[in-house]
Amino acid sequence: MSHDNVSPGTRLHRETLAVRQAVERSQYGENSEALYLSTGFVQPSAEASARRFAGDEDGYTYGRSGNPTVTSFEQRLAAMEGAEACMATASGMAAVMLMCFSLLKSGDHVIISQSMFGSTLKLIGSEFGRFGVETSVVPQTDLAAWQAAMRPTTRLLFAETPTNPLGEVCDIRALAELAHQAGALLAVDNCFATPALQRPIELGADIVMHSGTKYLDGQGRVMAGALCGTEAMVREKFLPVQKNSGMVLSPFNAWVVLKGLETLDLRMKAQSAQTLKLAQWLESHRAVGRVYYPGLPSHPQHELAMRQMGGIGGAVVSFDVRADNAEQARQRAFHVLDQLQVLSLCTNLGDTKTLCTHPASTSHGKLSEAQRQAAGIGQGLIRVAVGLEHLDDICKDLDRGLSSL
Repeated sequence: MSHDNVSPGTRLHRETLAVRQAVERSQYGENSEALYLSTGFVQPSAEASARRFAGDEDGYTYGRSGNPTVTSFEQRLAAMEGAEACMATASGMAAVMLMCFSLLKSGDHVIISQSMFGSTLKLIGSEFGRFGVETSVVPQTDLAAWQAAMRPTTRLLFAETPTNPLGEVCDIRALAELAHQAGALLAVDNCFATPALQRPIELGADIVMHSGTKYLDGQGRVMAGALCGTEAMVREKFLPVQKNSGMVLSPFNAWVVLKGLETLDLRMKAQSAQTLKLAQWLESHRAVGRVYYPGLPSHPQHELAMRQMGGIGGAVVSFDVRADNAEQARQRAFHVLDQLQVLSLCTNLGDTKTLCTHPASTSHGKLSEAQRQAAGIGQGLIRVAVGLEHLDDICKDLDRGLSSL
């Protein structure tokens, strides 16, 4: 039910849901959603307590099992994604962990993109491998490779679109059809696009995963994660594992991200518009070898990205500095980053402040060189998560290093 007690049958736009969807107001009538800092909840009776702990009656019992502020965040994000339900977690990687623990067992097979976030590759490909889960890693944009990797034991396809940091885009609808034909599920990491630009469930995905640490918060304040899916999946698969594992989101972090969702649509559109202009400027710079941005016509999946993301390319652009070899490329990339005076050298993204990073030595630093090369992560690659500073100041700060190479 919405925060303003809007009738459940009322259809609201996503921008309105981002501001209004939450649990009921308390008896005090607060307009801004309340922050409930409590680990336990007083029960109306022993019988009601027993029913709630047994799962036969809705109600809050203990912080690890649920909290009204966390529920508000879950309801709001689910509404924005067009999902029936949502499960919040302590971080984006906790969401991946919860999904895999809930859905997979020894002998099951997972297919993931080789361009996924480095920690995701390590977690699923290495850590879950120790427990008998088999993994195939395929090129993100090669649908035939996904098809060829399918097995009778395939239970899950997991894609990230656009990817970090090259912005590779996969065809969500095509992957969903491929998964469902084999009785498998499709999960999509929607961190870069967010529901402001892309809603995978509308394209056939079963699960949408988020690192709320990024754009959902929007100001680099707290860590959070989430899984969106059907009511049955959240209650029957995710909830039991979360209760027993403790991969829960704190009420304070939930409240911060809940408020961040209110401005998500405005931020994503403003930051994406800046990013397109920056990408165009980078393409024309003599010190830049290649620019990776789905919003540019030069991007290999530009047309697909425009269809899936509402004609907007997102707020992350990456580029290669010109260099003759890997060693020189690394030195030159470091030089550009070390000349920054305004922008932040920081590995996060989704902030209102522009953040720059060197993926090969940070987010993808734990991968082998072969894995990095397969994912297209060169030593001269710089990722820029564009914020809300004036575009001229962003360009000037990057040009300080680029023009002195």
